Formats: sequence, C-alpha cells, structure tokens
Amino acid sequence: QVQLVESGGGSVQAGGSLRLSCAASGYTFGSYSMGWFRQAPGKEREGVAAIDRAGRTSYADSVKGRFTISKDNAKHTLNLQMNSLKPDDSAMYYCAAGGDFVVVPTSRPSAADFGYWGQGTQVTVSS
Repeated sequence: QVQLVESGGGSVQAGGSLRLSCAASGYTFGSYSMGWFRQAPGKEREGVAAIDRAGRTSYADSVKGRFTISKDNAKHTLNLQMNSLKPDDSAMYYCAAGGDFVVVPTSRPSAADFGYWGQGTQVTVSS
C-alpha cells in the first residue's frame, strides 16, 4: 500500500531554514502529483505547495518566494525547502500524494485532490 513518511521537522528561530523530506513507497512514484500541507492548532489544514509529474508547481501565496517544492524520482522522495521562516509557519506539516492530475501554478493545493497522507512532522518557528 501507499506509504508516506515525513522527516526534517524541528524548531528554528525566525529567519531560519528547514528542509522537509517525504519518503514514498507502494506506488509508481513519478505517476502521482504530490503536495505539502500544514495544520496549526485550531486551524484548518491548508495547502502549502504541490508538484505534478511534469514538474509543474503551485504555492500558497503566504509561502511564495520562501518555500520550494521538489522531487527526486530516483530516490522516491518529495522535498520542501523552507527559507526565511516566520512564526506563522509553525504547524504540523503533511506530505500527500494524489492522482495523476495537472497542478495549476495559480491555484493553491487542495486537500480534496489528495488521497494518501503521511503522519506529519512538526515545525516550530520562534520569534
């Protein structure tokens, strides 16, 4: 079955960087669109970034220019490079995999498009 395992979370001061990774297994890695989502306490899960099989990407407005999503098809890994972190970025971050759909660069990732989820990795940014 599909398994997604996140790593790389932690605590960092504002302005710092973290790199999240998601190891995927149980399906043909390159055939699915994938994404990163986050959920802070008391808030709804929100889309952060997504990438499709052709490498098209989309980002939430709040992270554009600071976060970069990428994938390594050889290693079956999805990554999220997070720079210039802010306290508002603090949340549990989830890796997700969906079907073979086209990512629209101007559209924020939607949880409804993704059927497989990891357990999450915590990111805490202190001011």
